[in-house]
Amino acid sequence: MNALRRMFSRRRLYSDLSAEIAGHLQEKIDELVASGISREEATRMARREFGNVTLLEERGREVWQWPSMESFFADVRFGLRMLRKSPGFTVVAVLTLALGIGANTALFSVVNGVLLNPLPYPNSDRLVTVDASKPQFKRGSISYPNFLDWHRLNQCFSYFSVSRGTGFMLTGAGAPEELDAVAVTSDFFAMLGVKPILGRSFTPEEDQIGMGHVVAISADLWRRKFSASRDIIGKEISLDGKGYTVVGIFPGHFDLPMYYFGQTDAYIPLGEFANPVLSNRVAGLGIHGIARLKPGVTIEQARADMQRVTNYLAQVYPEADKDMGTALTPLKETIVGKVRGFLLLLLGAVGFVLLIACVNVANLLLARGNTRSREIAVRSALGAGTSRLIRQMLTESVLLAAVGGALGLAFAAAGTRATLAALPSTLPRANEVGMDAHVLWFTIVISLCAGVFFGLLPAIRTARHSTYEALKEGGRSVSPSRRHAQGALVVVQMALALVLLAGAGLLIRSLSQLWKIDPGFDPNHIITFNLALPPQMNRASPAAIRAALHNFDAAIAAVPGVEGESLSWGAFPMYSEDDQNFWLADQPRPASEGQMYNMLDYIVGPDYLEVMHIPLLAGRFFTASDNENSKAVVVIDEVLAKKYFPNGDAVGKIIDQGDATHTFPFEIVGVVGHVKQWGLDTDSQNSLRAQLYFPFMQLGDNVISVVPSNSNVIVRATGDLLGLTDAIRAASNRLSKDEVLTNFETMHEIIESSLAPRRFAMMLLGAFAAVALALAGIGLYGVIAYAVGQRTHEIGIRIALGAHPRDVFRLVVGQGLRLAIAGVFIGAAAALILIRVLSSFSQLLYGIGGSDPVTLIAVAAVLLAVAFLACYIPARRAMRVDPMVALRYE
Repeated sequence: MNALRRMFSRRRLYSDLSAEIAGHLQEKIDELVASGISREEATRMARREFGNVTLLEERGREVWQWPSMESFFADVRFGLRMLRKSPGFTVVAVLTLALGIGANTALFSVVNGVLLNPLPYPNSDRLVTVDASKPQFKRGSISYPNFLDWHRLNQCFSYFSVSRGTGFMLTGAGAPEELDAVAVTSDFFAMLGVKPILGRSFTPEEDQIGMGHVVAISADLWRRKFSASRDIIGKEISLDGKGYTVVGIFPGHFDLPMYYFGQTDAYIPLGEFANPVLSNRVAGLGIHGIARLKPGVTIEQARADMQRVTNYLAQVYPEADKDMGTALTPLKETIVGKVRGFLLLLLGAVGFVLLIACVNVANLLLARGNTRSREIAVRSALGAGTSRLIRQMLTESVLLAAVGGALGLAFAAAGTRATLAALPSTLPRANEVGMDAHVLWFTIVISLCAGVFFGLLPAIRTARHSTYEALKEGGRSVSPSRRHAQGALVVVQMALALVLLAGAGLLIRSLSQLWKIDPGFDPNHIITFNLALPPQMNRASPAAIRAALHNFDAAIAAVPGVEGESLSWGAFPMYSEDDQNFWLADQPRPASEGQMYNMLDYIVGPDYLEVMHIPLLAGRFFTASDNENSKAVVVIDEVLAKKYFPNGDAVGKIIDQGDATHTFPFEIVGVVGHVKQWGLDTDSQNSLRAQLYFPFMQLGDNVISVVPSNSNVIVRATGDLLGLTDAIRAASNRLSKDEVLTNFETMHEIIESSLAPRRFAMMLLGAFAAVALALAGIGLYGVIAYAVGQRTHEIGIRIALGAHPRDVFRLVVGQGLRLAIAGVFIGAAAALILIRVLSSFSQLLYGIGGSDPVTLIAVAAVLLAVAFLACYIPARRAMRVDPMVALRYE
């Protein structure tokens, strides 16, 4: 209480202290006057004896404990006044810091939303994905019978659910619309902890064949097609021509950015999925699992428990489950694992931008410190200590950083929105990126750290400047140590900028190398789209479906500009991964599925291989005669041919599929080139690359019955591809108004999508490098321009003594280029180390090494060119120095 009382009455106490010191001083003066000394001399003697009265008062106030807070606020007020007195310096420094802090904040908000924040489900750290692990396919889909046994026998999961992607054609609710749907088991939503907005989830009884059709829809679809009517619950909607009863509405933002999940429109019970293959223990059908670990169970314990289960099933079902295992991965790792490396790489890169910005402002402060040397000297002469001066200047630095941080936060908000809008599908969890408390704290911390980082060196240099020299020179000269410090900072800027430029250059070169890769087909002049036949075709006979597909083929092929057209099922480069087992007919059938060979299989129309321009290496392509009435044939790729028919005699050989009771032989009629289905850069890294093509019309009657709602179309055409879509729709409408064509994309767009993460990284790193280059150029310009200003007198004397302006130009430009060249060499050495380390975990480089000499030479040339431009204007100004004016300067 006494301390508080003293705080509120401190002005009176300060006044009393000043009065008391003044009294003692006056008493001493009077005593000296009484001894016969003149009052003027007595006053000087008394002041010499007392020392610095202001300092005495300050030390006296320190006894009352609160001066530190008061002096802090005093420093803040003084700092604000000083910054207001130098508006040009303040604006440049604040904008530079805002750029650096804003870029860091924007990228941290992305990292925070994608990598750091937990998934939006209760106790999401206990969610894991579960896949079937086979000898040749470590993370494959699960057969439904295996799932049922795994679900029944495991002791590690509190929930275990599976799902598979599908699609429906919604009719009877306005214009027909193709829906993205997912078939899930009944406890799927309970496992994730997602509750419906309206209605309910599925019951275990509804998750069985023959229990009627029910569906849960997303809130987006509910609003879009049903005007958010609450009466929709319990009503039937038409999906693929069948009536489905709506039982629930689930949140619009709910999605799992993994496998087939995205913006899902509808969910149906998986057990109700009427596909006879669902009961096949060796068929995957694209089914993947998600489970929730029981409390206290670790993922290692769960892996051991699932291994116990699969070992047991291998004994019970040796033919299907021998060598079968499970792959358990944290759900978050499955979703964001692929982007973790390059996001951390970008976060490190943008940190370099902030470093360059800080160095730039530090250089400005060093230059400004020279102009304030007289002020600092006066304050030092009046008793201010070095630590007190450093604290004052650090306060000004932190004020600059605080204002820059606040402005940077606004930059970051706008930059994040723009980046995500430009590349909406590149990042998983992009809809969860935003400004939250973590981002705000990050901005505060880096602002404070930046303020201390760039302010400390100038503060120490300025505070330690000789008081005598400063008062004598009046702030007109720069000490050699300060010039060296400014030069060293420029070298650091140049080195950091070169590292960023090298990184951006390597990514650009990597992307250009990827575009040079032959994907195995000609992507030019190809447009693709999805086809859904009229809903009534879902109940049509196989013959009617085949006839409808033939008619569609003929109609599209007749469109002017179309050179070729083909239906396909799964043969979508960069997307497809359906795998099948097989064995060679001239070898004994393997005892178990795990011992069979694996391949990727694609179902295509007769003209697919020719439309895609996939080269024929041996045999023949499919023809229209390869139909349901002819012998089953296949075309294989060169990888399958070389691996299993090394003697080059694949054409005419038979491969078999099936089980112990039913086998399906296929004759190989052709060998074609390999298509990089896994992606341009990752295809060679996958162990499963062998490919097989199967004719569309030879699909069995039970399979072709599900084709009408979901098949792809490939069209090769001349002219404007996007302009062709209207003509294709018109041709389709002439066949039937109820046919729906969706998702028109060119093949180049599909390939670009597969490279989106690299493009995202290249764009951001390129932007950071451009900012770094600009900051480094501005920093060098500032230092050289300031040096020219300080050396005006010297330059004037040189010209007066006969120096040619060209010599002055070379002097100034040479000074700047020496700093830039030093920075280039240091930066090149750092780039060789850092880029190699960073690229090793981000895996963004392709086809070139981290020490690519072409890239390093190119970026060094760009940096030196910018350095020359930064020196050019000060050098031209130096050439025009008038010797008479320069001499009068003194």
